[in-house]
Amino acid sequence: VITLVFFLSFSATLYSQPQLKKALQKITDKVQPLSNGDIASGLKEALLVAADSSVTHLSAVDGYLKDLTIKILLPPEAKTITDNISKLPGGAKLVDDVITRINRAAEDAAKGALPIFVNSIHEMNFSDALQILKGSDNAATQYFIQKTNQQLSELYRPKIRESLNKNLVAGISTQQSWNELTTNWNKIAGSPLGHFAGLKTVEVKLEDYILEKALKGLYLKIEEREKDIRTNSKARVTGLLQKVFGNQK
Repeated sequence: VITLVFFLSFSATLYSQPQLKKALQKITDKVQPLSNGDIASGLKEALLVAADSSVTHLSAVDGYLKDLTIKILLPPEAKTITDNISKLPGGAKLVDDVITRINRAAEDAAKGALPIFVNSIHEMNFSDALQILKGSDNAATQYFIQKTNQQLSELYRPKIRESLNKNLVAGISTQQSWNELTTNWNKIAGSPLGHFAGLKTVEVKLEDYILEKALKGLYLKIEEREKDIRTNSKARVTGLLQKVFGNQK
């Protein structure tokens, strides 16, 4: 009897300790299997957190421009024109203005991206959620690319086109300068002498190039946020995220 009383008293004392309560809760959480509803809701929540934080970052002033991992630059084929313009008085500033304008267009377009992501989240079923949960660190991002790329392209393209068609100097826009550059270059590169010299024509469409870079930057930010949620417990800002992704460790 004494032994039993001692055991019960000792157990009660231990159980009152916060550390033991936490340990027992962790064990309970791991033992209890996740329901289909938990998995689906948890994944949707993770997607929403990743999309919201990424869009908020990119749609702010300098969201693209000051983030060196996704800043949109002119394509390498533009080096000839940028090098020459930069030698002229005020030329370097002109090039900087073009790059700034392009990135501002992407930032402006990003403001309308969140509803597109939200719609794709609503469409997600349990099978999608399970594949994402068991998938690679960017499985959710790949889901977004599949579901949103077309709509986001339609959102971003008009903003980029408007930016490229604004006049810079003497009524000449970035797009017109690019067209003139590539047309003249291609005449040289496509000539017999150009072929002999091993020159290659430039087939890059500036609008398509910038659109691709803008969307790539957006998805890259979502991918970074997704990986953080999967690997960093502090990034799981809700109890449901902690439960779903904590069970995967």
